[in-house]
Amino acid sequence: MELCDLSAIELMEMLRSGETTSREITSSVLNRIHSKQDRLNAFITITKEEALKQADIADRILKEKGKEAPPLAGIPVAVKDNLCTQGIRTTAGSKILHNFIPTYNATAVDKILRQGAVLVGKTNMDEFGMGSSNENSAYGPARNPLNPEYVTGGSSGGSASAVASGQCAVALGTDTGGSIRLPSAFCGVTGIKPTYGRVSRYGLISYASSLDQIGAIGRTVSDCALLLGAISGHDPMDSTSAPVDCPDFIKSINREIKGIRLGIPKEYFVEGIDPGIKDKIFNAVTSLEKEGAEIVEINLPHTKYAISAYYLIATAEASSNLARYDGVKYGLRANPEPKDIISMYEETRSQGFGTEVKRRIMLGSYVLSAGYYDAYYLKAQKVRRLIREDFDRAFKKVDCLIAPVSPVLPFKLGERLEDPLQMYLVDIYTVSLNLSGLPGISVPCGKLGDFPVGLQVIGKTFDEATILNLGHIIEKITESV
Repeated sequence: MELCDLSAIELMEMLRSGETTSREITSSVLNRIHSKQDRLNAFITITKEEALKQADIADRILKEKGKEAPPLAGIPVAVKDNLCTQGIRTTAGSKILHNFIPTYNATAVDKILRQGAVLVGKTNMDEFGMGSSNENSAYGPARNPLNPEYVTGGSSGGSASAVASGQCAVALGTDTGGSIRLPSAFCGVTGIKPTYGRVSRYGLISYASSLDQIGAIGRTVSDCALLLGAISGHDPMDSTSAPVDCPDFIKSINREIKGIRLGIPKEYFVEGIDPGIKDKIFNAVTSLEKEGAEIVEINLPHTKYAISAYYLIATAEASSNLARYDGVKYGLRANPEPKDIISMYEETRSQGFGTEVKRRIMLGSYVLSAGYYDAYYLKAQKVRRLIREDFDRAFKKVDCLIAPVSPVLPFKLGERLEDPLQMYLVDIYTVSLNLSGLPGISVPCGKLGDFPVGLQVIGKTFDEATILNLGHIIEKITESV
């Protein structure tokens, strides 16, 4: 096994014991990127020279501090391309930002770099995070390392593909409606979307500001705990960042689950889910029951409205956020000498935005327009409140919930592009957490044929520790089967 195939936790221990160096690990990762990029297209930008320099700096830190070095020192990390990186191109998967080079780092990026992490590149994604398959990227789709003819899931598909194929140890992703959890499930890795406000969004290129959240993707639950711990915490630069204490997520793992109450939402297991996925989830539930967990069936009656509410709110916020791309301030200007300001806007946006982005901007502008705001957007916000209240009632009875990540396995590239509604329905089990701000983790719980099945653990507000611990138990159960 090569160094690039080891987990972040394993690499951290080897670095501290002097068994290897960050340069050796980084070189192994960069070699893997070189061998896989043409086939998997997981990266938009590869930062080879910068990575090797950072690795050498990390080695000096490790030599000086030894076991007292920061947890991520010397660990190769990839960053989704909608997080600003100082001096490194940041495109958000869009042609309109093909030449955008930020002058500052996103807070999450700054935190991992301050720990001595090695940035190996910016990962591929659906344009502005708008997609469930990574097929909406202006730079071509990222491909599933389990079978490159299939999708990775989106929109953090490049990050999940990179982790699964050894092109980095861990990766930052973002989750607006399932964009960390879905690709993690499809690629057979672990991904966590934290509580809204747990991780600063400063420096994140916005899609839908009340839904976007930065999170972690890793090979194991422990890897996710390691990265989440590094990026969490209050940030005065982000008004939505919560001033709450951040526990040691690594220490929260390996606790007993005897007596824990696990809710099974009956609305998540109705017609439409692949029977094989349902069986794998319930097999895991049975194993958890044997470990001492108490299983409780609960109701989330407004689940059926989640997709509709999500796509009204998300597109409305997107139409507002993307209004800034006008050819004036930064990014693409289609015509250097436009005849007037209106034609400059029109040409820049028609050439710079892809089909899916245009579709969502148009829908969002429509639901916010006079005469339709009350009928659509306002009603969707009321439904959002009802969905959150469903979860609040459920959490009075249980400690966390068990659910699928997706109703389907990965599908072939191009299979759903002509039917946007079918593509949107892939997010049916994930969007409720973004609407309600709750944390969720995707953990593999077995395979159907060649593809993994993702199990989702949903937690209470700011209770990432519990879902990480339960995810770790599921991980061990699955490994032993």
